[in-house]
Amino acid sequence: MKRTALALTCCALLLPVGVAEAQTQAASTTAANPLPEPDRDFVQAASMSSSTEIDAGKLAQKNSSDKDVKSFAHHMMLDHTKLTVELKAKAPHGVEVPKDNSDTSVLDELKPLKGKEFDDAYIAKIGLKGHQDAVAAFKKEISDGQNADLKKLAQKGLPVIEHHYALAQQLAKKKGVKE
Repeated sequence: MKRTALALTCCALLLPVGVAEAQTQAASTTAANPLPEPDRDFVQAASMSSSTEIDAGKLAQKNSSDKDVKSFAHHMMLDHTKLTVELKAKAPHGVEVPKDNSDTSVLDELKPLKGKEFDDAYIAKIGLKGHQDAVAAFKKEISDGQNADLKKLAQKGLPVIEHHYALAQQLAKKKGVKE
């Protein structure tokens, strides 16, 4: 009985060391074998695009008085929140997807604007330019990416991003915003 208790105590004391050692090995493996540059660029671009879309969508809810712009912004917030969740789930173990990775320069340009002035800038910078950049990043991951899970995510997400761009083009045409 004493031997069993002693053996269990020894095992219990050694277990945290083994777990910590495994975590250290995983961290050093990740550091020693970083994500290839195309995949790293994709994670950065996709997370920034979605984060900017979400934050700009919140701004649109406050600064726009146009129901079409607000509806588009709401749709973008929902879809980009889903894309962010999928990106985090598909990121390889040890790769952290940046949180709150918005393009602050674009958001800072939008913050002081109200009404039609906001709407035009939002459509041009977020709807059109933002989605052009996102389409390019997703296509680059599909062609150059080396991580299979990230490539699959890009393949799945590209039609969504292309659809967003088409919606932005329709909204721009309707509101008289030049591409």
